[in-house]
Amino acid sequence: MQLPFSNEFSQLRNLSSGLKAAYRGSDPRRRVSHFDGWTRRASGKDAGASGYDHAQTVREYYDLCSEFMVFGWGASLHFAPLSPTESLEESKIRHQRLMIARLQLSKGMTVIDVGCGIGGPMRRVVREAGVRVIGVNSSEVQLDKARALNAEAGLDHMVDYLACSFMDMGAIANDTCDRAYAIESTCHAPDKVGAFAEIYRVLKPGALFWGQEMCLTDRFDPDDDRHRAIRQELMHGIALKDIATMGEVNSALEMAGFQVIEGRDRAVVEDGPTTPWYQPMLTQGGTVGNAIRRLPVGRKVLVATSRLAETLGLFPRGSADVIRLMDRTANAYVAGGQTGIFTPLYCFLARKPG
Repeated sequence: MQLPFSNEFSQLRNLSSGLKAAYRGSDPRRRVSHFDGWTRRASGKDAGASGYDHAQTVREYYDLCSEFMVFGWGASLHFAPLSPTESLEESKIRHQRLMIARLQLSKGMTVIDVGCGIGGPMRRVVREAGVRVIGVNSSEVQLDKARALNAEAGLDHMVDYLACSFMDMGAIANDTCDRAYAIESTCHAPDKVGAFAEIYRVLKPGALFWGQEMCLTDRFDPDDDRHRAIRQELMHGIALKDIATMGEVNSALEMAGFQVIEGRDRAVVEDGPTTPWYQPMLTQGGTVGNAIRRLPVGRKVLVATSRLAETLGLFPRGSADVIRLMDRTANAYVAGGQTGIFTPLYCFLARKPG
């Protein structure tokens, strides 16, 4: 069922205020143009590039896109195994509960949310497991949103916030956290072994670590021009320095000292009906109540609406450029999913030896 027009209008109004707060008087059009050149700077092909900082690129990606992500995808900014009998939100909740169960969370634990975004999974973890969470994020824009939403939910007292890169969480002492999870965050790491080693450092001996990584599958053929082009589009649009295979993720975990307990692509379901993880960005079928705003036609309508909203002063000028960037990325997601060469649902459970 589509949202009533009054609810839709309310969400557009919230989007307007959210964009103004996130962009803070900057020029989104200029920022998108600069972001578009990050792959040239990272490879050294840009003559003006020196001292490239990938963490800064990732931060800019989320600072630019988070409000539109929430508008289209909800407060939990991650993919999940989908079912035709569930809405997208219901599937994400089921997936988060699987993580809670695998981590064996219990009241009184301290859990680190590595790359916490705006805290969608965090709020479920706090509500359902009664744990205290440390939310780590390099994006102040996302952390501000997480604080506001946590306060609105009455959970702010259960969360500490750490504004830093997960590559260097020096404010957290060694061997202090009971559990950790990283949902579609360490895929952005410029050095995956280094990221896992830093998570290993802050965990207590015997602690569990759940991760969800964006990976290339065994179907990826490095000699296939189309496969290489899709990979490049995904890296560019999601700010990924590289896209690891599932085996490479496991190797990085082991090199950091973890014991890998389990790892599987949860986009692959062997029993029961399922829906491709990319379906909400492609067609209205496949999940219950799929919002048209996520579909190609909805994204085009949103670009046109944003141009009008810019003219009326409701959206910051350049907002439509951000949507076009995200539309291009959505098309890359779909292409990666349809060819089977990419999954955002490689989920692992690892343990720091006791």
